[in-house]
Amino acid sequence: MLPATPDPVLDLDAAALAAATRRGDLTALEVTRTYLARLRAHNGRLRAVITVNDQAEADAERLDALPPQRRGPLHGVPLLIKDNIDVAGLPTTAGSLLMTRHVPRQDAPLVARLRAAGAVILGKANLTEWANFMTLGMPNGYSGAGGQTVNPWGEGLDTGGSSSGSGVAVAARLCVAAVGTETSGSILSPAQQNGVIGLKPTVGLIPRTGVVPISHSQDTAGPITRSVRDAALLAGVMAGPDEADEASRRLPVPDLSLPEGALEGKRLGVLREFGPHLSPAEAAALARAEAALQEAGASLQDVTLETAAELSGWRLEVLVYEFKHDLNAYLAGVRDGPRSLAEVIAANDEDPGRLQRYGQTLLHAAEGTRGDLSERAYREARTRDLDLTRTRGLDPLFALGLDALLWPGLRGSAVGAKAGYPSVTVPTGLHEGAPTGVLLTGPAGGDGRLLALAADLNRRLGGVQVPPDPA
Repeated sequence: MLPATPDPVLDLDAAALAAATRRGDLTALEVTRTYLARLRAHNGRLRAVITVNDQAEADAERLDALPPQRRGPLHGVPLLIKDNIDVAGLPTTAGSLLMTRHVPRQDAPLVARLRAAGAVILGKANLTEWANFMTLGMPNGYSGAGGQTVNPWGEGLDTGGSSSGSGVAVAARLCVAAVGTETSGSILSPAQQNGVIGLKPTVGLIPRTGVVPISHSQDTAGPITRSVRDAALLAGVMAGPDEADEASRRLPVPDLSLPEGALEGKRLGVLREFGPHLSPAEAAALARAEAALQEAGASLQDVTLETAAELSGWRLEVLVYEFKHDLNAYLAGVRDGPRSLAEVIAANDEDPGRLQRYGQTLLHAAEGTRGDLSERAYREARTRDLDLTRTRGLDPLFALGLDALLWPGLRGSAVGAKAGYPSVTVPTGLHEGAPTGVLLTGPAGGDGRLLALAADLNRRLGGVQVPPDPA
């Protein structure tokens, strides 16, 4: 039996909550106050939130004044936004103390779309500093601006990263849902480690304008939620072209409806041999998922990624080259803070004990590039990534007629990230007290079909469990 939550409002996912506020069964203000009270009660221990929006209650009151016909699909739904995404009037720190005075005047397009749909922005979620592209060896969930995020399932458990605060806050019910960002595993990892749903969409489905970048080849924002229908709901609101983001201009918005029984008759490829031997937690998660899939009428086929050996190891060349180019473009618009990667490094060096507790190895590596993406080594690395993950990697598997690929744990997250293809993590319960899960990956633009499969699987696995509040 799941532990009871202190207020029945907290049991509602975003879709149910928005339906209740649109009908008038609940007000946006009472929902917002419920979540703000819970956030303030638990954030001191969890450190999932860097900044609380002091305008959240006023925003909720304005929503309550809207007539029913003007209430949107997220009416009154309290959300947290990862603190590398611009929210007008709130600092965008990327977890760095150097950025605490950077307060954007405009919402990122994805945030503006959430607000237009009726969402209430509760605040900014903690993250691994600079989205975990500052150094090697920094713990997931640590930032100078926000401290060390704590997993609600146990203080000794990994939070995942870099969208650590977003994953923790959704699991601990400090918000209804959250938005994270991913370059390689940064939505999927914290969602799985905290036992919730995370969608890394096809790159370009959700515009990246107003997001502190790492890599325009791989970056994307995406939802972290308690249900797959919420992931589809938020993705649908945020999706769509933005003139400032070339990738989003090229990608149509897919059908994100979730028909029931989506797994019946579908074919999934299982990549159980990708990487080292499965851990007991991964093996248990995969076994649970396979049993549920077969019970749902899906057929499973063991498959092998031809390029698996060549993909071993964590290759960062593309990210190192793109980071300086992309970050400098963002920082050029900062009014009160560092204006370039070089300024970030220099300022960190002035006070290393406070500003670079774990060093800044990756920042130095990126600063050592030309910053204009003219290097031949960059072009070769990007071509190699696409060859290994698309041309000789995932595409031949989807050409077999497979509807999705199933990976144990988080294996395959980097493959989908380099390819730019969508992935979603689905919880499979607990193993020795810690959340476990599996990953589903689909072809480019197949976000809707992938979410439908994930929704059916999630229902059959019993949904998302709730961590108990501390005594």
